[in-house]
Amino acid sequence: MNRFHKLDKMTSTRCAVCKYFRRRCPPDCIFAPYFPNNDPQKFTCVHRFYGASNIGKMLEEMHVHLRADAVDSLYYEAKCRIQDPVYGCVGIISSLHQQIQIAQSQLAKAQAELSFLDANLAAAEPTPNHSEPLVQPNGVVDHGLDDPLNNWFY
Repeated sequence: MNRFHKLDKMTSTRCAVCKYFRRRCPPDCIFAPYFPNNDPQKFTCVHRFYGASNIGKMLEEMHVHLRADAVDSLYYEAKCRIQDPVYGCVGIISSLHQQIQIAQSQLAKAQAELSFLDANLAAAEPTPNHSEPLVQPNGVVDHGLDDPLNNWFY
C-alpha cells in the first residue's frame, strides 16, 4: 500500500509532457509551468504538430517572460491546424480580414447615406410653424383654414 501511495504522489506532480512520455518530472522541467498535468490535451495537440524536442528547443531559446505566450500561440495554431489542415489559423485570419473589409464598406456606405440625408435636410426649406398665421405675398393673412391636414373643418 505504501508503494501505491508513492506512485500516486509522483503522478500528481508530473507535468503533462512527463506524464505523456511516462518519465519522472525533474524539478527544473522546462515544460512544467506551461503544460500542467490537469490539461494533457494542450501538450498532445502541440506535440502532434511540433514535436516535444522542437517545443523544448523553442522554450529554451526564448526569454522566460515570453514562454507562456509562445506556448499559448503554439497551442492555438495547433488547434486551428486540426480544424483546418490546409490553412490552419491563416484561414481564420483571412476570414476575419474579409469580415473587416465588409464591415468597413458597410460603414462607409452608411456614412455616405447620412451625409446625403444631412445635405438634403439642410437644403430643404424650413417648414412653417402652423401656430403662426401665414402672410401671403399679396399681404393677405392665411390662418390655415383650408389646410387639409387641419381637421377642424372636415
